[in-house]
Amino acid sequence: MESDEGRTSCPECQCERLIRDYERAEVICGNCGLVLSDSIIDEGPEWRAFDSDQRESRERTGPPLSIMSHDYGLSTQIGWRNQDAYGKAIPHKSRSQIYRLRKWQHRIRTSKAGERSLAQGLTEINTMASKMGLPRHVRETAAVFYRKASSKNLVRGRSIDEVVAATLYAACRKCKVPRTLDEMANEARVDRKSIGRTYRTIARELSLKLMPQSPGDYIPRFCNRLKLGMDVQRKSKEILEEVEQAELASGVAPSGVAAAVIYISSAICGQPCTQKDVAEVSGVTEVTIRNRYKRIIASLDLNFKS
Repeated sequence: MESDEGRTSCPECQCERLIRDYERAEVICGNCGLVLSDSIIDEGPEWRAFDSDQRESRERTGPPLSIMSHDYGLSTQIGWRNQDAYGKAIPHKSRSQIYRLRKWQHRIRTSKAGERSLAQGLTEINTMASKMGLPRHVRETAAVFYRKASSKNLVRGRSIDEVVAATLYAACRKCKVPRTLDEMANEARVDRKSIGRTYRTIARELSLKLMPQSPGDYIPRFCNRLKLGMDVQRKSKEILEEVEQAELASGVAPSGVAAAVIYISSAICGQPCTQKDVAEVSGVTEVTIRNRYKRIIASLDLNFKS
């Protein structure tokens, strides 16, 4: 192996075992550890292309594609900072020209109505997901659903906020990140029924196979917001297993069952919470929690006093 200086062996010990360390960008002798060269370039694995299509598909230049951008991040974007590539301020006499270039570049990127709608929808997904604290893989899954819905003209005739909330709700269920329709409605400023109706339409048209949410998905999140310990979470999961075996969670909202189980477990573990606090965190009413926990206690014969 030749180093950047053209050597095939170490000048100190004459060892021919030279190691290329791409993490440190150095060529090192495998025997004595002498650094023969630094600042080497990782050229990547060798590959051959037999036609133009293979050459284009195997090229590794340019930034990676972004599913969160309507054009996958392939077009040029002029930033809003009045600085050049070296970080120097742009002179005042040139700022009007830069402003016109920036404006026309933005218009060219979204010249068609479909592109403008897609760009606005993906931006709203990112904004709404940031407000709700959703991870990146949920945002990307929602972006994929929104693109498919846009290609099938499911966005036409509906508000963008409504479709964004529906796709985010579908992405949350797909990625098993529990969020309720009420939380989506509060962030999207759209009523709950409209989001649910649009979600069912998207799930049907896109043939999404989404499993129903489980009360167990809500327990860690609700316990963290109530600042309860791990012993309460473990006790809640134990009670929930008995509830599911007795089929007490069938046909009811999973968030209400999770809230009732947490209310019972917190009292048993000596960290009692009020029904009002649990209701505010879970997004259900106190009446729902009261009805659920009374039914659970009566069926499982738990030693519990509220």
